[in-house]
Amino acid sequence: MTAAAVSARYEFVVGGNPRPSRLDAWLAGQPRMPAAGLSRSRLHALATDGLITVNGAPARPAQRVRHRDVIVVLAPPPQSPADLAPQDIPIAVVYEDSHIVVVDKPAGLAVHPGPGHPDGTLVNALLARCPDIRGIGGELRPGIVHRLDRDTSGLLVAAKGQLAHQNLTEQLKNRAMVKEYLAVAVGRVTPESGTIDAAIARHPYHRQRMAVSAGGRRARTHYETEEVLAGNTLLRVRLETGRTHQIRVHLAYLGYPVLGDAIYGRGSGGAGRQFLHAARLGFWHPASGEWSEHRAPLPDELAHALGRMRNRPPTYPD
Repeated sequence: MTAAAVSARYEFVVGGNPRPSRLDAWLAGQPRMPAAGLSRSRLHALATDGLITVNGAPARPAQRVRHRDVIVVLAPPPQSPADLAPQDIPIAVVYEDSHIVVVDKPAGLAVHPGPGHPDGTLVNALLARCPDIRGIGGELRPGIVHRLDRDTSGLLVAAKGQLAHQNLTEQLKNRAMVKEYLAVAVGRVTPESGTIDAAIARHPYHRQRMAVSAGGRRARTHYETEEVLAGNTLLRVRLETGRTHQIRVHLAYLGYPVLGDAIYGRGSGGAGRQFLHAARLGFWHPASGEWSEHRAPLPDELAHALGRMRNRPPTYPD
């Protein structure tokens, strides 16, 4: 990165005997970093890109800080709307008219640019397909009404106009939008159906994770067993609220993490990704006022993994 591409330089000298800490975590705890808009995840990305040095040498995000270390952080300019470039990224469009577009997002595709993925996102793809969405609902996330985790597949609606965006955002806020997922949970889920009502907040130590916390925002997840599998359970899950990582956090809290979830579970599941798919999406059309409902089948990798599970005998007692 050239000097012209760096907007700020921050230097720290580690004093005293610091508690054993990763570099990215230590930096995130320095008041100047959050004040500059640099979160732990952003600092991790800067270190990965070679923009953080320790004693003059490129740093690793996980390396330990030591007494008298000299740490330099070079911060690039914040992303501007002009940086959002249309990109010809294939996306599966389920429904489209002059007001909205409903897509079936593949796993691995981030919804909007962020640390570690400045482009190559659904937003970049939508700008190529629907140029007029630029600026709708915000400059950095044009058209986006709700999000899916990068490694979650399935249905998502984007707005093509400001009035449509406002209408859909209100439906989301008022819980008029139906968002239903298919998830495979590790173990035999008991009871077979229920509601998880547990507030969610940012994890106090692992800032890229969320956790159930009494001081968090209220979160409600409804689930019912769709099928008992070999050692696992296929669930149909409906969100009443839409907190970050909500289904993954709630199922892990219940003791049945999503199969293949590397953050809240064990990270293996035979599909090469977490088994979570947004299968059904319903809302009132922002222009016609009619109910609009869409469904997306399981993608091939999840369908094949489910088939393999169905062919294995149960591994837990009835």
